[in-house]
Order: sequence, then structure tokens, then C-alpha cells
Amino acid sequence: YQRRVRGSFLLAMVRLITFSKRSDDSKKRVGVLVPGKGVVDLSDDYTDMRQFLEKGDEALAKAKAAAEHPKHLLSLEDVVIKAPIYNPEKVVCIGLNYKDHALESNMQIPPEPVFFSKYPSSIIGDGDTILLPPESKEVDYEVELVIIIGKRAKRIKVEDAYNYIVGYTVGHDVSARDLQFAEGKQWVKGKALDTFAPIGPAIVTKDEIKDVHNLGLRCIVNGKVLQNSSTNQLAFNVPQLVSYLSKLFTLAPGDVIFTGTPPGVGFARKPPIFLKDGDVAVVEIDELGKLTNPCKNEVV
Repeated sequence: YQRRVRGSFLLAMVRLITFSKRSDDSKKRVGVLVPGKGVVDLSDDYTDMRQFLEKGDEALAKAKAAAEHPKHLLSLEDVVIKAPIYNPEKVVCIGLNYKDHALESNMQIPPEPVFFSKYPSSIIGDGDTILLPPESKEVDYEVELVIIIGKRAKRIKVEDAYNYIVGYTVGHDVSARDLQFAEGKQWVKGKALDTFAPIGPAIVTKDEIKDVHNLGLRCIVNGKVLQNSSTNQLAFNVPQLVSYLSKLFTLAPGDVIFTGTPPGVGFARKPPIFLKDGDVAVVEIDELGKLTNPCKNEVV
């Protein structure tokens, strides 16, 4: 069925994924995850998730129809789920956006959003390895809600922002603190390294989420819960972030926006906790799913 929201039709119950077949792991495919049943392959019509999202409502309608009446359903045992989008035009990240995290960082909530960038080369998916580079001894964890943009636009009004969001996913803003806070405090230097942006497992369409500002989110390392909060602690909410960023640059289909992390990060703990070789990091958000990523020292 369809629901009318803010004057436009939204398609319900669609979880978009990028995957490969275990028999051919080299080819990435676009699909729809049908919970409890399997995966519908849409790659005959779309080469990748970015192209799919650029087709807008037409593509979403096809995805919903495929999910409701699946043909050639692939078993979950026969697929490998990848990061839902691996080639976005932009990966934008918001800093100091949880009231409780700002307090533990001994920083004030900024008067406007603080943002920085990661790169598409930072993106990995569920099960992929976070590489700990030799240049850093203080690699930290950060669970984050991630917005996925669905339509190209600039100067979006706050009240219209949801019309330009296709959905949400789980993100892990891996951060090399010693690089981030070194002389000059170049956040990108500590944030944009390879493998430092796990996202996934699916893009959950916005209409499937009851209240994006009331989702529990957690980070668990080696079975120990280190972050446990709610998106109700966001200082700048989802529409405010989308509107603010769109005033500065054009947002495009597939753009990825990390929205900030709650308290409990490693560098703020006494003693500090940092990711090390052999650790397993899990980030999860209610209604969106979870990512599990092993950590290994990068071999150079």
C-alpha cells in the first residue's frame, strides 16, 4: 500500500541493499531485502545504488513491487550483503551533535552544526575489516544514525527536508584521535582514513521508521556496551541538518550524512579505550539493524 505524507506518496516497507552472490563475489548488485524470506535482485535495471536512487520514485515503486511479489528470490545464505552505497557523491559528518557527548568532551554545543568529510574510500560494509593504521595508536569508535539523501536539491526548507530523504542506515564513525587532535586539529585527517566509515546493512526507507528521533543506538566492543543512548539527544535534528547543509552545497541522491555520536567514546573514558588488533566492534540502531566489524592492524 501507499501512505500520503506531507502531500506526497511514500512507499512503505522497503529495505534497499547492495549485495553480491556468493558464487560471484566480484559483482555488486542492487536488491531489496525481504525480511525472513531473502533478496530480490534489481540489478537488471540498475547498475548500483546511486543510479537506483537517481531514478527517484519510479525506482522505489519497482523496489516495493518486487518486495511484495518477489520473483527469483535469492536465499540469504547465497548472498553477501555489502555497504548499501559505496560511491556516493558526498560523505558528510556532523560533530558534537549529542548534548551528552558534548558534555563528556568538555565542549559546548555549537551555535550551528560542525561538519567534516569522509571519502567513498572510507566506506565498508557489515563484516568487513576495520584497518588500524600504523600512523595512529588511538583509533576510537562512534555509533551514528546515517541519513541517505534521495533527491537532488539546494536550499531546502526545514519543513520540507523529509521529502529529500530516502531513508536511514547504521554508521560507524571510526576516528583516529591522535591524528584528529594533533597540532592544527584537522578532523578529516583523523576521520577519512580507509575503512573508517562502515555503513549498512540496508537503507531503511523513511516511512518504515516510526520516529527517527526516538531510536536507541549502541556501540558494543568485544561484548561490552560502551555507548548506549537515543537519537532524542540530537542537538540539531534530522530536518535541521539537511536544511543547513543544503544551504551550503547541493545535496545529491545517495549522499551520506553521519549525524553525530552519543557519549561513551573511548578517548573520553578514564582510562581511555581504543580499538586494537583482534577487537570486534558492533554498532546497532533500533529498527535499522547492526554492523559487526573485526579490527586488524593494517599490514604495510
